[in-house]
Amino acid sequence: MKLSLLTFAALAGATSAFVPAPQAARVAAPVFMAEEEAATEEAAEEEAAPAPAAPTYTCMSREAILAEPNTIEFGQKWDPLGLSDLGSDETIAWFRHAEVKHGRVAMAAFVGWWAVGAGLRLPGELATGIDFASIPSKGLEAWDAVPGWGKAQMLLFAGLIEFHDELFHSRRGEHYLRGGVPGKNMVPGLYDPLGFSSKKTPEQLARGRSVEIKNGRLAMIGFAGLWAEASIHGSVPFQPDC
Repeated sequence: MKLSLLTFAALAGATSAFVPAPQAARVAAPVFMAEEEAATEEAAEEEAAPAPAAPTYTCMSREAILAEPNTIEFGQKWDPLGLSDLGSDETIAWFRHAEVKHGRVAMAAFVGWWAVGAGLRLPGELATGIDFASIPSKGLEAWDAVPGWGKAQMLLFAGLIEFHDELFHSRRGEHYLRGGVPGKNMVPGLYDPLGFSSKKTPEQLARGRSVEIKNGRLAMIGFAGLWAEASIHGSVPFQPDC
């Protein structure tokens, strides 16, 4: 009888080793439920997050910007590097604004180089002890004759124009990246102080923009040619020493 009881107890103990512990089951269930609730809350927060607001402005489209000026010279848009296909409408608006500004600077520089080479001089002194009449007739030599502070004043003046152009674009009209016309000057009194353009029709203004862009492109090429010939003699065929 004792042997039977011992055998039964041994079998019962061996069987209990394969039964999961009730306490472990009670601990694992709450942990799993907590993780599931946290995941549900995160998903709900992501769904409740507001979508980014659409922009309240409309930049001038790429097609409208590239429609000016006409392409009568080449018969099509001349863009071997494909720059006009880069970026968004804002990118093309920035490109056009920069092109117009560089064209204006190049036109002024070309005329100034030509005037110095033709012997035209302003009366009076450029700086203390330096008369305008003493400036050399060659472009780069004339630039070298300008004192350092004179060059700094020119660069500072150009920087102020650029700063106020951006400032007035934002405060007095539509910015060229927010629907305004790229290349439009916004600095009061800098361009057309007598207001001639205010009397022109939209068609005349559009033609004026196209003419300015083309003249600016030609001036950039012309000024680059003058600088190249002045720096490396003979680099530009048929170009006299300048």
